[in-house]
Amino acid sequence: MRSCSTANITGTFTEKEAKDVALVLKYGALPVELRSSTITTVSPTLGREALHSGLVAGAIGLGIVFLYVLLFYRALGLVVWIGLAVHATLTLGVIVFLGRTAGFALSLAGIAGLIVSLGIATDSFIVYFERIKDEVHQGKTVRASVDRAWTSAWRTIVAADLVTALAAIVLYFLAVGSVRGFALTLGLSTALDLFVSRLFMHPSVWLLAQTKRFNESKTLGMGSVAGVGELVPAAGGVR
Repeated sequence: MRSCSTANITGTFTEKEAKDVALVLKYGALPVELRSSTITTVSPTLGREALHSGLVAGAIGLGIVFLYVLLFYRALGLVVWIGLAVHATLTLGVIVFLGRTAGFALSLAGIAGLIVSLGIATDSFIVYFERIKDEVHQGKTVRASVDRAWTSAWRTIVAADLVTALAAIVLYFLAVGSVRGFALTLGLSTALDLFVSRLFMHPSVWLLAQTKRFNESKTLGMGSVAGVGELVPAAGGVR
């Protein structure tokens, strides 16, 4: 013999809530166990020291980059300085905006993403400058080389930034914890690199190429960097 029992559920439910309760009672809950992916507890002192160390490391790396581009590219190195300043300002502005509108908090991993993005932005400048040097080595004038080099350099910059952006997107959706902060800042900074390259890098170099000093100076222009003084006479004396 089977014993039967009845139960009543009382309360104030909407029609949708009542149907949800009936569904749970009929089929039961899904056999899913929720587990914490990451749990990190950091004291204020340790967090402050880690943040300070990250900023110091970034400043040292940025200083080395500044010194390298200035020694190797002369006047164009100053263009890199200004370009990175513009890039950093735009990135900081986006982060502040996200912090006020979406509650985004910059973590140590996020700072690492910003530091990596500065390297990516510097690479974009170097790709363009090296293409200019290649054109000059072929006997073209600096003014002509600037526009011809930009066409091929832009395709390379776009391809490289798209690969990095796709990697950041995949990492953001698959990762958990602070790694998502790294992916977010890296992706945003990479997108801004395209903006800076298109609207600042090429126009500024083009304007410099219109000046006589940039074309002929052995201390400030492309002449000494690309070997114009040596290669152009061999190409027929065309400047």
